[in-house]
Amino acid sequence: MPLHPQAEALRARYAAAGAPPLYTLSLEQARAADLAEIQASAGTPEPVAAVEEHRFPGPGGELALRLYRPETRPEPQAEPQARELPALLYLFGGGWTLGSLDTSDAICRRLTNAVGCVTASVGYRLAPEHPFPAALHDCRAALHHLVDEAAAYGIDPQRLAVAGDSAGGNLAAALTLLLRAEGGPALRHQLLVYPNTDHGADTPSLREHDDPLWFNRRSVAWYWSHYLADWTDGASPYVSPLRAASLAGLPPATVLTAEYDPLRDEGERYAHALRAAGVPVDLRRYEGVPHGFFAMTGTLDAAAEAHAHAAGRLREALR
Repeated sequence: MPLHPQAEALRARYAAAGAPPLYTLSLEQARAADLAEIQASAGTPEPVAAVEEHRFPGPGGELALRLYRPETRPEPQAEPQARELPALLYLFGGGWTLGSLDTSDAICRRLTNAVGCVTASVGYRLAPEHPFPAALHDCRAALHHLVDEAAAYGIDPQRLAVAGDSAGGNLAAALTLLLRAEGGPALRHQLLVYPNTDHGADTPSLREHDDPLWFNRRSVAWYWSHYLADWTDGASPYVSPLRAASLAGLPPATVLTAEYDPLRDEGERYAHALRAAGVPVDLRRYEGVPHGFFAMTGTLDAAAEAHAHAAGRLREALR
């Protein structure tokens, strides 16, 4: 399909602004520009009942944890366990190199209310200062912290899910593999939004998408160059989940992809591989929109549609 008219208008705005591709900037400039564009495209942040800022000990030092509580609350007369809310660990995108808790703020707010869960976002360490496996180990520590402090946070440790977009989707997929190898904690669902799944992928979508105004194949290579201090790490299933020897026994998945995205094919191949391994999978491609659309709820109707679909899947998994 051609670009959706809303995406075409967004592309025209980028062209008129003359903003350089992020991969041509310094890290400091790219991090600031990335956050500014995400916040501009996300629209007005949705109110939630509460946003809490916490810190906890991670494997490389103290980490920030932000909790979002939904507007809807359990009935006061409910049994104590029923008053505990399910929890979603959301991992922001940014190629393991950019991003912060503020990057996924609008996404976390919308999912929190729509799912009726406590959403946790962790400020994992970024590359190249902290290459693989630092971010993944931080995400694992965050999940264990949620389980350990479930009573204090008012969440049900038996109703957990993980989600992420782009590199956050990669980390979410890798985390499910790591938890399977380590024997838990158990997850009810994984939401993977246009995830990286194979370092060194050579897919049609990767070759086709080279528009400098969008996230493109050069963007992909730039992010990988920061994340991997040792190129041979790319063969690890914790870097490239599609290369795992087996995907059996992983949590049911929702995989969302975008038509105009160099990562489209590897995300869809991962969904098919999960399904072939016996994992229940819901795969949905959003036509006419670019990589990053999930964060553009103030700009693209497809973003709101994707949020509603993802929230429905998570509600069903966590009820």
